[in-house]
Amino acid sequence: MKLATFRGGVHPYDGKEFSKDKPIKKYMPKGTMVYPVSQHIGAPAVPVVKKNDEVLMGQIIAEAGGFVSSNIISSVSGKVKAVEPRLLPSGAKVNSIIIENDGNYTPVEGLGQKRDYTKMSKQEIIDAVKAAGIVGLGGAGFPTHVKLMPKDPNAIDYVIVNGAECEPYLTSDYRAMLEMPERLIEGLKIMLSLFDNAKGVIAIENNKPEAIAKLTEMVANEEKIEVCPCQTKYPQGGERNLIYAVTGRKINSKKLPADAGCIVDNVDTVVAIQMAISESTPLMRRIFTVTGAGINEPGNFEVKIGTSYAELIEEAGGLKEGVQKVISGGPMMGFALSTLDVPVVKTSSAMTCMLEDEVARYKESPCIRCGRCIHACPSHLVPQMMMDAAEKVDLEVFQALNGMECYECGSCTYACPAHRPLTQAFKQMRQAVMAERRKQQQK
Repeated sequence: MKLATFRGGVHPYDGKEFSKDKPIKKYMPKGTMVYPVSQHIGAPAVPVVKKNDEVLMGQIIAEAGGFVSSNIISSVSGKVKAVEPRLLPSGAKVNSIIIENDGNYTPVEGLGQKRDYTKMSKQEIIDAVKAAGIVGLGGAGFPTHVKLMPKDPNAIDYVIVNGAECEPYLTSDYRAMLEMPERLIEGLKIMLSLFDNAKGVIAIENNKPEAIAKLTEMVANEEKIEVCPCQTKYPQGGERNLIYAVTGRKINSKKLPADAGCIVDNVDTVVAIQMAISESTPLMRRIFTVTGAGINEPGNFEVKIGTSYAELIEEAGGLKEGVQKVISGGPMMGFALSTLDVPVVKTSSAMTCMLEDEVARYKESPCIRCGRCIHACPSHLVPQMMMDAAEKVDLEVFQALNGMECYECGSCTYACPAHRPLTQAFKQMRQAVMAERRKQQQK
């Protein structure tokens, strides 16, 4: 069988053996909960609680600050201790709501109430997704209700579930596919009910044969849903790459997936949609992997948003002696943590604990013009020339080389035998270009 794929990409060590066979374990937090108001793409949410307010589990504590924004929901009951700046796993400091967990988990009225989505209108489903504060849980954090409202719903002919999970070490989506396939399939059916002309595709890399087999069997009698096995290759799970692999259609940074007739959401996002619609449960938790050679008991956890990373490290048996680096996320697109005193947010997926810092092990040397970065780039760019522009801080040339099409996957950096920090340079250049564009717009 021919596997769906894209041109470019790399094959890093996947490290999934640490946690892929560990069932999801529910973790109940012990400490104070922290809810940043910026856990998504778009405008920050606006706090609707203040210090000393009592809150319930499932209560909206910050409302969407615009159309492209998202509600923040308390995952515990307790008292608001403060509204103050706190660190995100990315290192940014943003306004946050601090809640003292009372340990009772007293719910708001109606939490968990069963609903039949087939008796709900399309607008009622979209409104419920918005109220639930659901965003893309694959890492991007784009508000899901916005994604479910394309200009022309009739032009959508694919709803793709991103089950690639191509980031090394991460296994949370894999475990979700194995342990909650009914939720996943119902969530996809809910999404399909919004688009009359669409079929559903669950795209899974072929290094997850158990998930492919299980879901293929479960959708065998579903006319509008199929499973698409994909070649195991990083970054197969990138939205553009997955759309091309599944449909053969191409998009760039100026286009949305909807422009190619596609809606794409990752596994846990689709599960969250099912919980919001069928079980009246907003986004309060996510599946989270703690893994790597540097943790004593790697595993997958169902964890409440707002929980401290430090608590999860403790729950996973603590760090091994000699740990060199702890990454929020995976080694390709994650952020190295300077402290574990940060909360799980909607876009958190994992902690990867490394006994060896491979980045620090190598020294940068001059480019040898080997072209490996060009072959690796899934966006078909020329990183070698883009790096020359970055070193000169030449924004004009960088843009002329289509540098803004880079989505910072790290494939070029991984492939580079000279160990040049290509992705980091491109990230800085993209930020500089966007800042310059904003400056020009304000004139």
